[in-house]
Amino acid sequence: MNLLDIAQQLKEAKENIILMYAFNATGKTRLSVAYKDYTKAENDGKHTGVYYNAFSEDLFVWDNNEEADNANIKLDVTFSSLNQFHSFLDVKDIEEKLAMYHPKYKFDFNLFDNTEKGIESITFFMDEDNKKPIKISRGEERMFVWCFFLALLEVDGFANFQDAHFFIDDPVSSLDDHNIFITAESIFNLIESHYLKKRIIVTTHHIGLFSILSDRLTRGEKSGRYRELTNQFILGKEENKFVLKSLKKDVFLFHLHLMQTLYSAIKTELYAFHFVLLRQLLENISSFLGTGKIGFTLVQIGIENVEEVGNIINSLSHKNAYQMQYNKMTPVEEDIFKDVFQKIQVKYNFSF
Repeated sequence: MNLLDIAQQLKEAKENIILMYAFNATGKTRLSVAYKDYTKAENDGKHTGVYYNAFSEDLFVWDNNEEADNANIKLDVTFSSLNQFHSFLDVKDIEEKLAMYHPKYKFDFNLFDNTEKGIESITFFMDEDNKKPIKISRGEERMFVWCFFLALLEVDGFANFQDAHFFIDDPVSSLDDHNIFITAESIFNLIESHYLKKRIIVTTHHIGLFSILSDRLTRGEKSGRYRELTNQFILGKEENKFVLKSLKKDVFLFHLHLMQTLYSAIKTELYAFHFVLLRQLLENISSFLGTGKIGFTLVQIGIENVEEVGNIINSLSHKNAYQMQYNKMTPVEEDIFKDVFQKIQVKYNFSF
């Protein structure tokens, strides 16, 4: 298939919530463009939805003001059709969205002389008193742009006429693990607000983001309202052709990706939400062994106090763990996590 064929398949899907996993450079961004082109062609060349992708991020470009030793460094906003909606945005609108990321900086909008033209640039600073301009990190910039987009979605008129779908392509580049979880929370909130009225397509290369959203929508506390309206896909390439595989009726077999993700987390920092991924891994193994019970797998890998460890994993990967628990694990939790992970690897010798 080519990307237009896949766009047509997604457009004709009966589900309103679509999650898609694909490796980097597979074609996720190009698919968002193909989906835009396909849906526009069906609507006399007019947009029917709203998109967040690499093109959205590229609207924001740093002016480092090198000639003045960065004295007036700022983030320029490339003029586009979105500028007409900027005048409806307030700094506080974006601050509300950013609050979940606990930013250490403040910012001001620099408007065009003609305010109807919108925002010309954004200046970031640490000190409210002197407002000396600073450059924020790439990860902080990605979070800011994502929250700018989220705030823009709430502007009357922006999404009102292009209200058939939201297409969100990989809003997690340059983010560390606990901010991945926060971004997943913001996407879930977006789904919760709009899933009955709009199609929402989320594509990502990040197995953690995919797994968290998959769990929330198909196994989580509120999954009863979303499960039948959700479809999950893998986008891949075979012999230079695109392949789209639905996971609707299949076991979620990403154990090697999960192993790599958890191994990397152990080497860096472990957060409470990693128990969500550990449980997903145990469920995948349990399904392969012919049982859906993680306790069976815990016995197989040699865990002695199976009931206690199982209860800890379940409690940390349900309910509270879905409510913004991006805090670090306690030493006791880390020990349990590492012991289970190590015993999985010793028992099954996964190569990842």
